[in-house]
Amino acid sequence: MKVLVTGTAGFIGFHLARRLLEEGNEVIGLDNINDYYDVRLKYARLKETGILEGETEYGRLVSSKKYVSYRFIRLNLEDRERVFRLFEVEQFDCVVHLAAQAGVRYSLENPYAYIDSNVYGFMNILEGSRHHPVRHVLFASSSSVYGGNRKMPFSVKDNVDHPVCLYAATKKANELMAHTYSALYNIPATGLRFFTVYGPWGRPDMAYFRFARAIMEGKPIDVYNYGRMRRDFTYIDDAIESVVRLMRGAPGPDPSWNGENPSPSSSFAPYRIYNIGNSEPVDLMHLIGVLETCLGKKAKINFLPMQPGEVPETHADIEDLVRDTGFRPETSIEEGIKRFVEWYRSKRDELF
Repeated sequence: MKVLVTGTAGFIGFHLARRLLEEGNEVIGLDNINDYYDVRLKYARLKETGILEGETEYGRLVSSKKYVSYRFIRLNLEDRERVFRLFEVEQFDCVVHLAAQAGVRYSLENPYAYIDSNVYGFMNILEGSRHHPVRHVLFASSSSVYGGNRKMPFSVKDNVDHPVCLYAATKKANELMAHTYSALYNIPATGLRFFTVYGPWGRPDMAYFRFARAIMEGKPIDVYNYGRMRRDFTYIDDAIESVVRLMRGAPGPDPSWNGENPSPSSSFAPYRIYNIGNSEPVDLMHLIGVLETCLGKKAKINFLPMQPGEVPETHADIEDLVRDTGFRPETSIEEGIKRFVEWYRSKRDELF
């Protein structure tokens, strides 16, 4: 396939682009390389796929030095004219939209960044897919859409109308926008609710990454809700395998969908939502213990109250994913953190 992957200087986008290229697909990667976190890591990811920093001028397609079927463009999704031109010229078979302004806490400080990137930017992706039809649009949502829900595990069949941060609200908006375009223009669309994806080349603003860095440097770590937190940590290779399998089959209308008792996970339109998780929540204190074991150092801990916008627990019901892909993510937190720490040690002096 010829695939547009947005966010390829980011964590999941980088891994997905590399996997698709190794399987022989043609990929165009897009990213604006913003400075939400250290851009050295973003450029290092690009370099791993053969894109050199000095070549990434805004709006210019760059060919990879490593993969003959990979090109990259540095572009803001809000740049409507250039995004539309990209769709017009390239004629994609599939779009995997992973680019977004990430982070829960940052949305309290800079809310407009989330509307510009996550809402307006996604609108341009949908319009490009409408006017230059693609066979399948997959887009990143988030476990944060479950917000105030307390019934565990979180099911794609549950209502998600009570977000507790703006980031989550923009992701719910993405789901609604995608469904609208799927219903109006028959665009097959698949939403991916990612649950705390972690691993090598991960985001340095994530808790496991910040903890590892601080423990190695002998600095204290801030642990919120006094450690009474649980997260459905999902190893990056499992997340990528899930996405690749979902890419292979565009959804159709659900013949069992009933407007009198509507399921949020499917539709009369060619639209589906899936949880991408491990379905094995991990206590935050256990995660810290695994990091201590892998790093060979004890953590210095500051226990603090819950921060605004956070939730105490996430737990993914992945039965729809398993049923439709035949794949069940199973990488343990012990194995996943071990691989992350090995990578972090190898890159620490170079990047951090």
